[in-house]
This record gives sequence, C-alpha cells and structure tokens, in this order.
Amino acid sequence: MDGFAGITLAYNVKSETEVHEIMELAKHAGAVIAKEPQKVFWGGYSGYFADPDGYYWEVAYNPHSSFDENDMLVLR
Repeated sequence: MDGFAGITLAYNVKSETEVHEIMELAKHAGAVIAKEPQKVFWGGYSGYFADPDGYYWEVAYNPHSSFDENDMLVLR
C-alpha cells in the first residue's frame, strides 16, 4: 500500500457480529486490517481494512440505522 487514496468506502451492516464477519472475509481475501473493530464515539461499532488496491473500507454498525426490505441502508 502506498498510503491514503483520498477516500474511505463504507460497508454498513446490521450488527457488531456482522462487522467481525465482514472483516474476516476481507482479511481472507487479501485485505490488511488497519483498525480492529471496536466501539466508537458516535455510539456504533466499526473497523477498517485496506483492500489489495490500497483503498480503505470502514465496516460499520450503527444501532440507529434501518434497512429496507431489500437490505439497503435507509438514509434519513
């Protein structure tokens, strides 16, 4: 990795457990864990990984988020 690419991508999930599951999938696919999952100041739970191209992803659970019938995050 050559450093920060200027953006962070986000993957929003429905539970803290799912944060760990996605982080493990990413790790097994060649990602580098940049920040282990943990509780964060805004009340949620998240971790970061860098994909093989060097892009950073946040995997986040927000207890106040909702998802629609297609499991798409609803933004308010």
